[in-house]
Amino acid sequence: MITTVMFDMDGTLIPFQQDDFIKVYFGELCKKLAPLGYEPKHTVDSIWAGTKAMIKNDGSRLNSELFWEVFRSMNEGLPDAKELCDEFYTNEFNRAKCIVKYQVDRKPLITKLREKGLKIVLATNPLFPSDGMNTRLSWVGLSPDDFDLVTHYDNCTYCKPFPGYFTEIAEKLGVKPEECVMIGNSVQDDMAAVKAGLKVFLVPEFLENPQDADHSALPQGTLDEAVEYVLSLM
Repeated sequence: MITTVMFDMDGTLIPFQQDDFIKVYFGELCKKLAPLGYEPKHTVDSIWAGTKAMIKNDGSRLNSELFWEVFRSMNEGLPDAKELCDEFYTNEFNRAKCIVKYQVDRKPLITKLREKGLKIVLATNPLFPSDGMNTRLSWVGLSPDDFDLVTHYDNCTYCKPFPGYFTEIAEKLGVKPEECVMIGNSVQDDMAAVKAGLKVFLVPEFLENPQDADHSALPQGTLDEAVEYVLSLM
């Protein structure tokens, strides 16, 4: 019996290409931090280093702790950037909406599943603070209140594609991994949920598959078809 549905956000609920998003995101964040003396290229390098540290997290610390430890160590002597970054995710981050390929309201899709009594999780890779998640959700008509859990860097100790990310969510919700379905567009990150015992559904409209792995055997289709797949498992 399926009790829980996990949705990826970027390229799944939000229709955009990840590379387009990163380009705008980094550009806006570098402009925000420049008055503090942060040089753009080194800022980007610092963000990537902090991100890699989060992705390698072994469950022993919050992702946010790892990120800021690395970021600050690479920018010693400069004013602390966290307060400005928090402002950024509430304000300027919204400018990245320009990369959304088309306008869509995901509220009816989520509501349809919630009305069936299912728990719904925004299982986007927890590399951002909660305000960064909330801003992006608003681009497709959603808010944190539409979910039983939204993963972000302050409430997770793992990242995709590690199985611990998915089992950590299940533990937080008091469900078993085999009761859950992960819906996403990344073959490497989202479909890795099978290693934790979850069922999966691939939405390939904005496919992420840098390793060119064969995904022909996976259940896949549109988001509407993903919903029907979930309902067929109940």
